[in-house]
Amino acid sequence: MPKSKLSAFLTLLLVFASGAVLGAVAHRLYVVNTVMSGVGAPKRPSPEDFRKRQVNEMRDRVKMDDAQIAKYNEILDQTKNRFDENHDRYNAATHAILDEQRNRVRAILRPEQAPLYDQMIAEHDAARKQRQRDRDKK
Repeated sequence: MPKSKLSAFLTLLLVFASGAVLGAVAHRLYVVNTVMSGVGAPKRPSPEDFRKRQVNEMRDRVKMDDAQIAKYNEILDQTKNRFDENHDRYNAATHAILDEQRNRVRAILRPEQAPLYDQMIAEHDAARKQRQRDRDKK
């Protein structure tokens, strides 16, 4: 290779390598900043805090008096009860569907597979309950 071709090749190689290094560093900085931005994110307010804020807003902005606030609280209580009942019905229906699926799967398994399937289901259920407990702590 003549000297000018070798020089051009080495320059091109150097430019490519420096671009790759710069890209890797930039990607790393982006990923670290994106992931870390969720660490200090504000915590979701508890239902009690949310309700207090709602009632205070109705009192301050809508200018409700104490009698209206009492009725407003009754409405919020009734609404919460209806949501809870609906949620319970939904959960019951969902569990019934899931139980039916699991029973149908058990029906196609060989006898030696059933305990393995039951163990797997128990692990999945435990993991789901742990995720729910973790969500409730937040």
